[in-house]
Amino acid sequence: MVAVQNSGKPLVKVGVGDTGFVSDFTNDRIAGKLMAMGILPGSAIKVIRRAPFGGGCYIKADNILLALRKDEACTILVR
Repeated sequence: MVAVQNSGKPLVKVGVGDTGFVSDFTNDRIAGKLMAMGILPGSAIKVIRRAPFGGGCYIKADNILLALRKDEACTILVR
């Protein structure tokens, strides 16, 4: 696990249309996969759309459009 020092709020708590910057990850395994897809610390991130009933979300991170599962989005901390 990555040590979290109040470095942001989880991406699932960011509103649709809001933007922020990736500050950290809470899970090393999922963080490795996200970084391989181009979501890096410092990346600008915007929530485009949320799935109904608390599902995943569709995001734009540094001109990359991605659909994330809820568990993946929970590991991204945004400031």
